[in-house]
Amino acid sequence: MRFLTTALALTASVVVTAADVPPPWAFPVNPPAPAGAAAPQSDPGPKRLPGTEVTFTVAQTRDGFNVPDWRPDAHPPMPDIVAHGRRPDVRGCGYCHLPNGQGRPENASVAGLPAAYIMQQMADYKNGLRTSSEPKMGPPAAMLALAKAANDDEVKAAAAYFSSFPFKRWIRVVEAETVPRTRVAGSMLVALDEGGSEPIGQRIIEMPEDRERTELRDAASGFVAYVPPGSIKAGEALVTRGGGGKTIACATCHGPELKGLGPVPGLAGRSPSYVVRQLWDLQHGSRHGVWSDLMKASVANLNVDDMIAIAAYTASRVP
Repeated sequence: MRFLTTALALTASVVVTAADVPPPWAFPVNPPAPAGAAAPQSDPGPKRLPGTEVTFTVAQTRDGFNVPDWRPDAHPPMPDIVAHGRRPDVRGCGYCHLPNGQGRPENASVAGLPAAYIMQQMADYKNGLRTSSEPKMGPPAAMLALAKAANDDEVKAAAAYFSSFPFKRWIRVVEAETVPRTRVAGSMLVALDEGGSEPIGQRIIEMPEDRERTELRDAASGFVAYVPPGSIKAGEALVTRGGGGKTIACATCHGPELKGLGPVPGLAGRSPSYVVRQLWDLQHGSRHGVWSDLMKASVANLNVDDMIAIAAYTASRVP
């Protein structure tokens, strides 16, 4: 009997632990490089993209201290901290979040966010109140280090810049039973080179519309997010009506059209992968702070399926 009791306790422990593992499709971790593999050599020639006369080499598109700006006329002039950062610790904000602030699945879209909200999140990072439930995921770890190194003037300049223009529709949301087979590259999901498809299951598969343009950091090439069939309607019930008491209607704080309200950020049209990460982090204690703690009651009773539905619905809305 003692053995059985111990075995049952261990089984329960395993179940609880498994339930607390962050969903890998929302927290993609780059695989380790093969042992002994040489670094791939990039094409040294200039690259070109549709709709712009600007050219960069692949090496130039990977320089975080000289942000590749393919379309300089599509946004206001970038302040120095956004365009170049500050060596050696602070890369230009526009490198990860792009010059127009549209962001990518592995980070946040910051265009149109309230300046006060951006500054508060940077303070939360700096003060150890905001971390990640998956410490092996590179971009959140990099953001944490960068926030600790940035000074107040740099944060203020970046916040004023990104808050000065609106976020634009960037992600195409598609309900699908089958999706492309994917792998992790550059901290995001990309289609396998050999192709193929598989059932979506209970996941969101967010990936570039054009992988080559995304890898060149083209701020005009967006993403597609495949979501489970029925998830948008399920999300609407949770987001707009609280799902029968399971959560709190998001419009209460995020505005009637989910476009933000005062210092509270908008949700409409933003990355569903990012939204799931934040819901998970808030629920599992990785994210705190002045406004983050207001989300505790909203996330307390959500399961992963609920998070998928909420993110599918919010991403499908027009920003």
